[in-house]
Amino acid sequence: MFALHHPALSTIYNYKIYTSASHLPLEWDILAENNIFLSKSYLAVLEEAPPENMQCHFIGLYCNGKLCGIAVSQYIDLSSIATFKDRKKRFCIKDYFFKKFSSHTLIIGNNTLTGQNAYLFGENLPERQGLALLLKAIHKLKEQYKDKGIAINLLAIKDFNDSEWPCFEKAGYKRYYKFSTQPNMIFNIRKHWSSLEDYITDLNTKYRTQYNRARKKAAGITKRKFTENDINENAQRISELYTTVANRASFNTFFLPANHFYTLKQKLGDNFRFYGYFLDDRLVGFSTLIKNGHNMDTYFLGYDEKIQKENLLYLNMLYDMAAYAIKKDYRHIIFARSAMEIKSSVGAEAEKVYGLIKHTNPLINLFIGKLFRYFDPEIQWKPRSPFK
Repeated sequence: MFALHHPALSTIYNYKIYTSASHLPLEWDILAENNIFLSKSYLAVLEEAPPENMQCHFIGLYCNGKLCGIAVSQYIDLSSIATFKDRKKRFCIKDYFFKKFSSHTLIIGNNTLTGQNAYLFGENLPERQGLALLLKAIHKLKEQYKDKGIAINLLAIKDFNDSEWPCFEKAGYKRYYKFSTQPNMIFNIRKHWSSLEDYITDLNTKYRTQYNRARKKAAGITKRKFTENDINENAQRISELYTTVANRASFNTFFLPANHFYTLKQKLGDNFRFYGYFLDDRLVGFSTLIKNGHNMDTYFLGYDEKIQKENLLYLNMLYDMAAYAIKKDYRHIIFARSAMEIKSSVGAEAEKVYGLIKHTNPLINLFIGKLFRYFDPEIQWKPRSPFK
């Protein structure tokens, strides 16, 4: 455990790194009350059913021996994953160079989510001090992996708002490159919406037509809420549908294991919702939601690509998510990254999120900005305005 004495305040700050959610202190969930993604139940999922190339650590931050902050860290081994894909060519030069120089990544945050789910600080822990402790912790983890024979190439922190950047600078992150990639798509639920009909009424003519067309296309498709047993019985088909969607991405850093959704349902219970979509009694798609206070987070989904094209399945899933969130009186739907334009057409708005990255090779780190823009160029997309 690292300790730092602050003489002016007579306060000793330190941290402790945990490798198992079962070892976390009892008071951990008190701090995690406002974010289910830092709760012991959810962190147990990351421990028991993580992607094969991911290892998780949990960091407790202490003020005079009392837990005052919590965080999650992940080590990601990209050497066995086709991170970048070029569908026109068998050999992807980006993927080759990325693996050669950046296969081993250590982050403060959760690479399977979008948004600030990396850390929470209590009232007794100033943000600058908490970030400084996390910087110490990530370097400690880097040394631990070095002792195992693993050389960490990249250090990163994700995701935070632009207003938080000054605290990072003061906490010692000046040599990190600040970046922004695809935005987090947030669907804000208007106060006067009490039903899906209220939402439809607020759509302008073009997007009301889109809604009606999508619903007509979905005729014959039925939706069913899955129990824990349903998820287990359909595990193979669920994995096939998930993989179909995951393989379409041009950039991947992980693939979920087959038991991931089952474990999520075991640990989170009713806070995790899994919906199966059927056509002629065959599972052709699924969507997942996680309840997180006043927010509802969309999680991973899967579908049969042919059914998706013919029946606009993905768009219908988005409308179903909106309907559920409005009915249950949530304030926001966190649609996360990717497919920004179609999410925008439903009513989601883009929110910029930022991250920090640093290469452990000082020479490479001098050019990290240019390299990052090469490996992750800005995606051009057109925001939509579906409301009157």
